[in-house]
This record gives sequence, structure tokens and C-alpha cells, in this order.
Amino acid sequence: QVQLVESGGGLAQAGGSLRLSCAASGRFLSNYLIGWFRQAPGKEREFVATINWSGGLKYYADSVKGRFLVSRDNANSMVYLQMNSLKPDDTAVYYCAANTGMGLTSANEYDYWGQGTQVTVSS
Repeated sequence: QVQLVESGGGLAQAGGSLRLSCAASGRFLSNYLIGWFRQAPGKEREFVATINWSGGLKYYADSVKGRFLVSRDNANSMVYLQMNSLKPDDTAVYYCAANTGMGLTSANEYDYWGQGTQVTVSS
């Protein structure tokens, strides 16, 4: 019932910035938390950040806290992940996902997923 499309990935140098976008469509979008996850080759899918409908709840993984910022623009049904001070370890496929608020950080709590966008950070 929710469709998500990520965009904005690409190549950046260490210390640089990228902004990822997640376009959401469907019914009752206000019921959903939107989370960002990432998965690097050979690694498990990792929680990055999440945001609720109002934007009043934002939660970040320790690995990105202070560097990444999650925000949303409900008028345009968009969620953003501003990625600053990028590190090579940030290289991964980034996914946005939606859940109904049962959990914040567990991938299996999120019911709908985008196709992902590649982020590559060079040193």
C-alpha cells in the first residue's frame, strides 16, 4: 500500500556530502515511520535513521549521529537523508522503508521498501 523510491545516490569523496531523497506514495502515509537503512557488500542491513510523520521523532544510529540528518516534507511526500562528512565506511546501498511505528531500528519492523540507491565514498 506504500511505494517508496530512493534517489540521490552517487559518488562522493571522504568529507563530502550527498542528499538522498525518498518519494513516498500510497494511502495513510501519516501512519508510517520512514526509516533509512544501508547494506554494504558482505554486511548485514544496518539501521541508519528514522523519522515520524510530524518530524518530532528522529533517531539515528551511533555510526551516523552528528553527520547525517533526516527530514521530511509531507506536502511533497518526501523524506530526505542529508549525509555530511562522508566516510568510506558509509559506502553502501541505501534504502528507505516504511512501518506503522512498531519499532524504530529493526529492519523486520518495516513493511515497505524502496529499491535502493548506491552511495560510494572514496578516500
